[in-house]
Amino acid sequence: MTEQHCVIIGASHAGVSLAMQLRREGWEGEISLISSERELPYQRPPLSKEYLAGEKDLDDILLRPEKIFTENSINLRLGLTALQLNTKEKLVKLSDGNTLQYGKLALCVGSIVRAIPFGKALDNVFYIRTANDISRIRPRIKEGKKAVIIGGGYIGLETAAVLCKLGLEVTVIEMAERILQRVTSEKMSNYIQSLHNREGVSFLTSTKIEGIEGKKAAEAVICQDGTTLSADLVIVGVGVSPNIGLAEAAGLKVAQGIIVNEYSQTSDVDVFAAGDCTLHPNSTYGRMVRLESVQNANEQARHAAANICGKQKVYHAVPWFWSDQFKAKLQIVGLSQGFEETIVRGDMSLKSDNGFALFYIQRGRVIAADCVNRPKEFLASKRLVKEGLRIPHEVLADQSIDPANLPSFAI
Repeated sequence: MTEQHCVIIGASHAGVSLAMQLRREGWEGEISLISSERELPYQRPPLSKEYLAGEKDLDDILLRPEKIFTENSINLRLGLTALQLNTKEKLVKLSDGNTLQYGKLALCVGSIVRAIPFGKALDNVFYIRTANDISRIRPRIKEGKKAVIIGGGYIGLETAAVLCKLGLEVTVIEMAERILQRVTSEKMSNYIQSLHNREGVSFLTSTKIEGIEGKKAAEAVICQDGTTLSADLVIVGVGVSPNIGLAEAAGLKVAQGIIVNEYSQTSDVDVFAAGDCTLHPNSTYGRMVRLESVQNANEQARHAAANICGKQKVYHAVPWFWSDQFKAKLQIVGLSQGFEETIVRGDMSLKSDNGFALFYIQRGRVIAADCVNRPKEFLASKRLVKEGLRIPHEVLADQSIDPANLPSFAI
């Protein structure tokens, strides 16, 4: 019965969560989970942290043991790519030549790394997206070697922190005026850069790349201002783009992501999507958003599974993210774009080991928060942002007030 066959394309966080939730929601039909990678599905965040550092192996970061897929009658098909969708006939053409017919389809295809036009043929220029990428990088990590990281976003900075701790000489190149410029405030950018500077990481901002020199391997990164950086290892982290190609070719509505409604449903009623690839409505901010977040991938996928099973479950969640860099655990609630002012709770200087919370205010309401080593403020901020609460500035800054009590001061 093909109407009871759900095909899920993509087996990272969203795909695995959706498959598992389908069984919890009572789906009794067949489930096929398609992965382009040959490894069992694994967690992505550790790739630029513990896995890169050699502190964890692939078995340590698996999303589920293989037996869990078997016990839940999930047909996990590894090393296969979906080449084409026919939404009229409800067919998925796979790279092994086979075709699957579905009743319901879920696209959990994630993002694609943005590439630079340099260093493609050089064997020590890497991108970080898969476990295989890290497996190729690891043997190159040797104390005293020089690493150049192109891109001052979270992936680049997490990688810089790991390589620095492993004894490499690290330089980060960022073409914007400051690191993390797209996603956070100048205060937070300055704090993160100062943290890295203290540990020995160097930065070049407002700097564009002109080329990478080397025959078989990169030997130097050339900047447009004439700066030349010697390199034993080059890692590129200049962002990602939503993986919309398959959906667009099938005639589904796309923009800066696969467009879905509040039920994670695409422009085809039998095709759903979840995770980094989606552009979805967010009621907290009153606009369509695309999120690169494990939290979003998991939660949106669980909602999609419920709706595939015939429920009408609206996806409404406050985005949150995290990043580990040196001894700083950064936990982020909400989206800070469009903030008008910030309120600091704690000490943002590197002299303090007690951390801080930086609240973002728009029209008097808390719209986001960056929390460094402040788990209580992180938890409180979820409610502040979700409910759009107005908290007096002096209360937000007052560390004598228990963070859990901050909502009670709403005006």
